[in-house]
Amino acid sequence: MRILVACEESQAVTKELRAKKHEAFSCDIMESSGGHPEWHLQQDVTELLKEKWDMIIAFPPCTFLSKAGACRLYPTAGNIDLVRYQKGVEAKAFFMQFLNADCDRIAVENPVSLKIFDMPQWTQEIEPYQFGHPFSKKTRLWLKGLPKLKPTNIVEKKGTYLPSSTSKNAYTGLNDKKTRCPKVASKTFSGIAKAMAIQWTK
Repeated sequence: MRILVACEESQAVTKELRAKKHEAFSCDIMESSGGHPEWHLQQDVTELLKEKWDMIIAFPPCTFLSKAGACRLYPTAGNIDLVRYQKGVEAKAFFMQFLNADCDRIAVENPVSLKIFDMPQWTQEIEPYQFGHPFSKKTRLWLKGLPKLKPTNIVEKKGTYLPSSTSKNAYTGLNDKKTRCPKVASKTFSGIAKAMAIQWTK
């Protein structure tokens, strides 16, 4: 299959798809860090959505949509940061481009969103500890023409992948500030990437 993996600089999912002999391409405005620049399209993904793909798997930016950013959207009780709110509206519009793309198989990933943005109903919520990584980091999937992911290796949860305190993260060894860097926080767990490649290309 010809597969677009949008907003993925890490190439975690792309490499798993390539291992299964699919013509998968990652796309991001950033340079790839996955080691295979020949599979990476460094550009705005919008034009690529006009092409014909057998599957689209997208990881659109969540910075302004995520529930984790509530304290920034509401800096003081009863007040909203209108600039940040507008960025959230734009982020939702970008998200919807993937969900509404002309493709029979679509998966869009994002964390739990703020209610104010009225995101469409998700299909499924997954956790890293369901796929061999002993951490919680609730992630939502919006699926079209694809089955829900089945857990592959449920393990005991040891902690939260993105802690709210400044204590070191059990998975990365980084403190909260560094772990929450978008490039680090958005990387797809290998167990989840492998499950996507296997279960969605049968």
